[in-house]
Amino acid sequence: MPCSPIWRATMSDGVVIDRPLWQLSVCEASERIAAGTLSPVDLVEACLARIAAVDGAIHSFIHVAAEQARAAAREAEAEIRAGRRRGPLHGIPYAVKDNYDAAGLPATAGSRVRLDHVPTQDAALVARLRAAGAILLGKLNTWEFGTGNGGEYFDLPFPTARNPWDTERFAGGSSTGAGTSVAAGTTLFALGSDTTGSVRLPAAATGTLGLIATSDVLDRSGILPNCYTLDKPGIFAWTARDAALIFGELTGKGPTVPGRPGLAGLRIAVVSDPGPGMPPPDSPLAAAFADAVALLEAEGAILETVALPVSAADCYAVTRLIGPPESAAIHEKELRERPGELGFALRDKLMAGSLASAVDYIAAQRRRGQIAAQIDALIQRYDALVTYGPLHVAPRLGVEPEMTDFTTQTLLTPFNLSDHPALMQCIGFTPAGLPLCWQIVGRRHSESDILALAAAYEDRTPWRAQRAMTETAR
Repeated sequence: MPCSPIWRATMSDGVVIDRPLWQLSVCEASERIAAGTLSPVDLVEACLARIAAVDGAIHSFIHVAAEQARAAAREAEAEIRAGRRRGPLHGIPYAVKDNYDAAGLPATAGSRVRLDHVPTQDAALVARLRAAGAILLGKLNTWEFGTGNGGEYFDLPFPTARNPWDTERFAGGSSTGAGTSVAAGTTLFALGSDTTGSVRLPAAATGTLGLIATSDVLDRSGILPNCYTLDKPGIFAWTARDAALIFGELTGKGPTVPGRPGLAGLRIAVVSDPGPGMPPPDSPLAAAFADAVALLEAEGAILETVALPVSAADCYAVTRLIGPPESAAIHEKELRERPGELGFALRDKLMAGSLASAVDYIAAQRRRGQIAAQIDALIQRYDALVTYGPLHVAPRLGVEPEMTDFTTQTLLTPFNLSDHPALMQCIGFTPAGLPLCWQIVGRRHSESDILALAAAYEDRTPWRAQRAMTETAR
């Protein structure tokens, strides 16, 4: 079937909408596939064409599995036509960070020491998506082994992923390709991983929705670990409803967001002060955050300004006492046998972790438990908490201090330590067109609630209509 790069729909009010297929949300594409007005083959071809058109500029993909994706699309189309539609993700293209195993595809984790590694089994979440009929387009760029210090690395086997909104800007990390691919429309959704912000940082830089769940919700099997204590899988999507649909399929719970969620009566904690040891947010970000909070209040939410019971700076320091030693334990063999093939940032981290004090590590783990209890006591009083993620707008590539500040001056690590679900969401753009985002945090196992809040915000704002790299024809 020939590829049709434009999707046309007649809405209930008679308005006809023409849009490139790469701009469809997961929910829109799923509805069209179910109705028989969109072919999975056309959708996959549109994504592959989009990859060919823009990925040379942004480097989202490490490996594109074009022929496997085409074969899966033909199979999906045949099954759906025969009345055997598996569910809402059947025929939907996606991609995964290259620390996920996918049978028959390279899993380099962005490292020279794994260039020849081809797993024979899927990671648990990839297996779930394969069973649901989703179509894997390929593997996405990542900092080496899913870790880094916020710099730009020139000693790795793959080029740095670039921000689709401005290719001279930083795209965050470590799930760089997951954020850039969804923002650019080269895939409809992606999976990444987060230890101290590696889903929410790229989501903030690229204006995508990045979700991490409570730690026992999404299966980590088949994802190369970085830190046993703090690692979490994550979902990247364009909209909150997309993320809810994907989350429902990955957990077996089904769709989790109502048609039009309300805001009236919700009790929401607002953390607008980054706290001691952190700078104030960039002024465009602070203004967008204030506007977003004002919208919640205007819609009837009950707001209370609060302070975190622990400083984000202290939380970051605790993660630095837990992460490097665990990474060193995980990758001790690579550091011992192949140190010259590791990038300098990873090698330095592993060496530091190897020398870490057991006393400091145990003290940090005890402190983590205290922090988790303190933050949980705060969040239990509310339906959700809203705050900043990174305190800065995505900086220019090559400006190392600003890139490090974007990565480390955040309010992300408190919720890694406390194990609360959190998402990053776009709340506006700078005059130069760079995304501005906030973070929504919920009680443990309240992923559906924070997704509903995010969907309610999206319903009342125009930000999802703005797309990156639209000057590229395909």
